[in-house]
This record gives sequence, structure tokens and C-alpha cells, in this order.
Amino acid sequence: MRVQDSPESVEALIRQPAGRRPAATMAGPGGVTVKIACVGGGPAGLYLALLLRLREPGHDITVFERCPPGVTRGWGVVFWGDLLAKLYRADPESAREIEQVSYRWESHEVALNDRPVHFASSRGYGIKRQRMLEILSRRALSAGVRIEYGHEVDTAARLPDQDLIVACDGMNSRIRRATAGLGTDVRVGSNKYIWLGTDKVFDSFTFPFVRTDFGWIWANAYGIDAESSTFVVECPAETWAGLGFERMRSQECLAVLEKIFARQLDGHPLIEHASGSGDGRWLNFHTVRNERWYDGKIVLAGDAAHTTHFTIGSGTTLALEDAISLADSLPRHREIEPALAAYQKERQAAILHPQLAAHFSAQWFENIPRYAELTPRQFSALLRRRRSPVLPHVPPRLYYWLYPTSRDLPGLRALRKTVGPGVGRIYGWRAAHHRASLSAGHDLSRT
Repeated sequence: MRVQDSPESVEALIRQPAGRRPAATMAGPGGVTVKIACVGGGPAGLYLALLLRLREPGHDITVFERCPPGVTRGWGVVFWGDLLAKLYRADPESAREIEQVSYRWESHEVALNDRPVHFASSRGYGIKRQRMLEILSRRALSAGVRIEYGHEVDTAARLPDQDLIVACDGMNSRIRRATAGLGTDVRVGSNKYIWLGTDKVFDSFTFPFVRTDFGWIWANAYGIDAESSTFVVECPAETWAGLGFERMRSQECLAVLEKIFARQLDGHPLIEHASGSGDGRWLNFHTVRNERWYDGKIVLAGDAAHTTHFTIGSGTTLALEDAISLADSLPRHREIEPALAAYQKERQAAILHPQLAAHFSAQWFENIPRYAELTPRQFSALLRRRRSPVLPHVPPRLYYWLYPTSRDLPGLRALRKTVGPGVGRIYGWRAAHHRASLSAGHDLSRT
């Protein structure tokens, strides 16, 4: 962070009594203006800006968002009670509003060729992405954050007067691409997916799998309010090509998908992106990892720093946790570099487990034929265990029968916990500075 002709630390500057510090928008003789830019008006950028202003109203904080107000990508997002508890600790006011408007479910349905299996789950929450952004932006504005919509920032050079630039501009971050030395690694998944919505309200988190003449196709469907649901369709590239989606116009594609998922939709239509952003297209998922999350005054957060496959539903949770961590780290340290280093260390350790789980979850969905000959109940059970690093190396039916036994017998349970981290290391999903053993205490079965 740039400090003009002064050896004072950032902590000293932002903790000075208001009467001794110049206004955030101007610096008097010998004074310093602390200016922070959040590039990207998604959950990470808005929440970080809000928390920093709440911790110190003297911060001069601007969020730069390239889209106009009301235009966002994606239908809805999911989260669980552990995130909600963190939001309440960080800012009870916005947490309360998010909880009030979120849609709740406590069960899952897995349907293999229209043969459903139901099971209970921990309480989950769905919320329209745009609704969450409205809550966070309104709260941030009330705290004194400036939000500049329709303002695209593709390089840090466009923000020369900023003391700290937080790149939270998404998976395809232009700030990250223009910043050397971050060690960015991007891996492209083989499956195709499309993010849609529907006015059918799913009161359970639903996974319908349908066999077509060209292979398997499936969806993740979940309610996001009392009137709509997210409906993400995924399939192998071969199925996508065989069904002709590559050549279809948008409405023709929706009509074909409505026919395929007729039982689940129950006459309700599929709808393209609600905000009019034109984002209703087939994509391949990009998994993003970075060896370093900061360089000088530039620091990454949210999808710019990391992505996890949408089948584990952790993207928004991890982005908001990044914001909380960075907002906590900055005032704790005397210099900006140690603050960013501590943030990087904390968050890289925190996302290690979700990234590994997301890798195996994506791999499971890229190999549906391996499991499709199981009974619906067996298939459902292994879907719930898809994050296991052992599952790809054990015949599915054998794993189905062994897993309940391994939970009950201490020796087998210990073996499973020992073998799992080793398999993860074989797949190279730990950077050189993350060679510590994978914690065995995490629950891999949630959604």
C-alpha cells in the first residue's frame, strides 16, 4: 500500500481518531488517503468493500463493475448453515436479510431414468444471485462504499491512484491475466453444461439423470425462492454433439431439454438467463488455481483466485469467506505485504480440501457410465460419496458394499482415511507449498 512520505503503518493510519486523519477523499498536508479498489461487483467484491468500510469508515473504497445494475451471471447460488453463521458474525444486518429471502431445503432426490431415490440432508439454502447482490450493494452503499457500474477495468494500470487493488473479477479475471508472477493454472473440464432457470420450484435438491440415444444427460435443480429454481444441465461432449446442441438456436435447445426433463419439469418451461446478460450458452468448466494470490498492491479474491466445480456448490461460500479473511487480515498487520501473505496462507489452506473434493466430484460426473448400471439406490449412494479419492479406483459395487463396513470397523475406517490423502497427492492437486497431510475430519458427503 502506497504511503506518501510517511513511515506510518497502514494499521496506524486507519486506526487514527477521525479528527486526526483527513477525509477519505482528500489528503491535507502530511496526510494520507487510503484508497482501495475492488474490481468486480460480485459477492466477493461487494462483501469485502462492505466489511472494510464497517471496520474503518475512513477507508476510501470503490467497487468497479463492468455490467450495468441488475445484470449478473448465473441464476441462483447455494450455501449452508456454516456460512450463514460466519455472515452473522461479520455483519448481522446483511446476514439477516440474506437468510430471510433464501429458500430452504432439507432433502435430496436422485432420479436415475425416472426412478427417484429420496434421502435427508443437512439444511441447505438457495438464493437468487441477483437478490444477494442487491442486498450486498445496498448495504455497501449505505456504509459509504462507491459502486461504479458499467466501468470495466482490464489492468491495474487504469487505477494508478489506488493503494490496494482487489481483483475479484471472476474466473476469467483480466487483472489476474495482466499480473505476472501469480502462477495461474487453468484446467478445462470435458463435460458441457448450461446454466438455466425454471418457474418450477424444487423443494428438494434434485439430480435427474436421463439416458438418451446419444448418452447420459443430467441436471442439478434447486429452489432459489418461492417462484423459481436454478436448473443446471450437464452432459459429456459426445452427448451434447449427438443431440445437436452445437447447431441449435437457443429456443430450440430449450425445447429439446424440456422434453428430456419432462418428468422433473412437470410442464414448466426452462428459461434463459434472467438478467438479460446473454449468458445462456453451453460452457466447459474451468478450474482455476494460483500459486500466489498477490503481487505488490494487487490481490486476488473469489473466482479470480480459485474455482471449484459447481457440483459441490461452494463457489459463493468460498468467495465470501475470502472477503471475510482479507477484511480481517488488513487491520491485523502493520504492513500490507504481511497482511496479504497471511491472507494467502490462510485461504490457500482453507480451499485445499474443497478443491480436492471438487476435482473428484467433477471426475465422478465425467464418468457416469461407470455407475449407471447400478441400482438407483446404489447409484444414489455413490453420488453422495463422489468426492472420495478412493472411489475411482474401486469397482463401484464393491465400494458400495465396503463403504458402510469401513464406517463401522475402525481398522477399515483408518485405512480409508490413510489411503484417501495419498490418492489426492498422486493426482497432483496439491501445489508444492501445500504438501501437508489432508485433514481426515472433513465431511465429504454434503451435497
